[in-house]
Amino acid sequence: MVKVTFVSSDGTRREVEIAEGQTAREAALFNDVPGIDGDCGGACATCHVHVDPTWIDKVGRLKEGEAEAELLQFAEGANEYSRLACQIPMEAAMEGLVLHVPEQQY
Repeated sequence: MVKVTFVSSDGTRREVEIAEGQTAREAALFNDVPGIDGDCGGACATCHVHVDPTWIDKVGRLKEGEAEAELLQFAEGANEYSRLACQIPMEAAMEGLVLHVPEQQY
């Protein structure tokens, strides 16, 4: 199991566990993390998160032209730390990952 902490826009922290091979989106949905809708499973931006700056290099930054970057350009509050949680695979190296949930998802 991999521990991930989701931080809501009001600063509330919620630590959850998810099996390796799942995604951060599934970690949020399976544990009822508020603010992550995750309605589509990979073709929208309803699982938009901001990767904590201390984790962004390990998770990976978006590359211009990638489908994920194209989707996030329309997400409210998107910034240099934005990623789609459905595109963040959970593996042992992600133990302790911190993800910030934007105030709104669209």
